[in-house]
Amino acid sequence: MKHGLVLDKVVLLGRTLDEYCRYFDFDPDGLRGEAILDVASGVSSFCAEANRAGLQVTACDPIYELPADDIRRRCGPDLDLVLGAVRGLKTYHWDFYRTPEHLRGFRERAYRTFLDDYQERGAERYRTGRLPTLPFADGQFDLTLVSYLLFAYEDQLDYELHKRSVLELMRVTRKEVRIYPTVTFEAVRSGHLDRLQEDPELGHLGLELVSTDFEFLVGSNNYLRVYRR
Repeated sequence: MKHGLVLDKVVLLGRTLDEYCRYFDFDPDGLRGEAILDVASGVSSFCAEANRAGLQVTACDPIYELPADDIRRRCGPDLDLVLGAVRGLKTYHWDFYRTPEHLRGFRERAYRTFLDDYQERGAERYRTGRLPTLPFADGQFDLTLVSYLLFAYEDQLDYELHKRSVLELMRVTRKEVRIYPTVTFEAVRSGHLDRLQEDPELGHLGLELVSTDFEFLVGSNNYLRVYRR
């Protein structure tokens, strides 16, 4: 029996720059001059906010093949679905967000900021792409981030897709990839993580769990850092 959030699709939930800083434990000032890619970025406002702050961020997601109005129509229903489902679940710590209503404020601010930027900047910042194949050149980015897709959706995304995705992410990245969280929506360590760390085809890569001081989904207080040995 499932005890955590149960989803039958990848939902559109936007995250903010502040949340990304907590997920991936970075100070935006330390990333100035770096080319950054946000994969499976969806309706997050990280790309918009980070570029406004002087960073160089490109976002990539399959939904960017759609016009803004089509994306907008999904944002509210997906948010309602998740907020209704997480109420009362013991797989979440509410220290930071406090209540579902306060969490809604983060998510609405994120997708509204995203939509404004998406309509204005379009393909300049937002590229259509879906793991495990990305539309970028080898080593095009210094840092690549992936949040709430790999590992979290373990039930829907099999091990082979995870492995191919890690290899593809590293293909387009010069320095390192960071993936958050490393637990499923059941708040348990993803079984794909151990297999990746033991897979001989990934032997040229280092896979390191890096602890952070942020935790909403229970056990989500670390990210996976991937780098070349």
